[in-house]
Amino acid sequence: MQYFATSLPGVWVIEPRVFADGRGYFMETFKQAEFEAQTGRQIAFVQDNESRSTRGVLRGLHYQRGDKSQAKLVRVVEGRVLDVAVDLRRSSPTFGQYVAVELSDENKRQLFIPRGMAHGFLVLSPTATFIYKVDNVYAPEAECSIRYDDPTVGIDWPMDKSELNLSRKDTDGVTLEQAVTFD
Repeated sequence: MQYFATSLPGVWVIEPRVFADGRGYFMETFKQAEFEAQTGRQIAFVQDNESRSTRGVLRGLHYQRGDKSQAKLVRVVEGRVLDVAVDLRRSSPTFGQYVAVELSDENKRQLFIPRGMAHGFLVLSPTATFIYKVDNVYAPEAECSIRYDDPTVGIDWPMDKSELNLSRKDTDGVTLEQAVTFD
């Protein structure tokens, strides 16, 4: 696998080696020792999640606060999404900034998002199946959501607002200024 650091400290794009032939393909999607050597981070994933969504569904920007915070390793196994991480670490030189990466079943890229980040994605294809590993279990009492259209963050979503399909939780998200952030 190849690891590429992004403009946000701790966020990595990971491109697996794909071995393809007439029968299909094989790839390793996670190897703990290699991950830790490349990123300098120890990780113990405890839960895997999967979602399936249709074009225009925007999920996020979600995070869990405090000791319920989660690091995530995300990828798309069917379809195409724009995946976004927003730095919520006040002590970081990139606080409030975001990185956006297209993940698809074709490019097979993964995105590692450390604790202290909000995360979201927009489905660009007719449907998309999105899977991710997390290093802490889901804790609804610690869940937070920042508005996808917060002008302070300024995410350039590549779809007209009228095409977006959002949950109430996402339309009711708070601004970055109002959000519970990390030190």
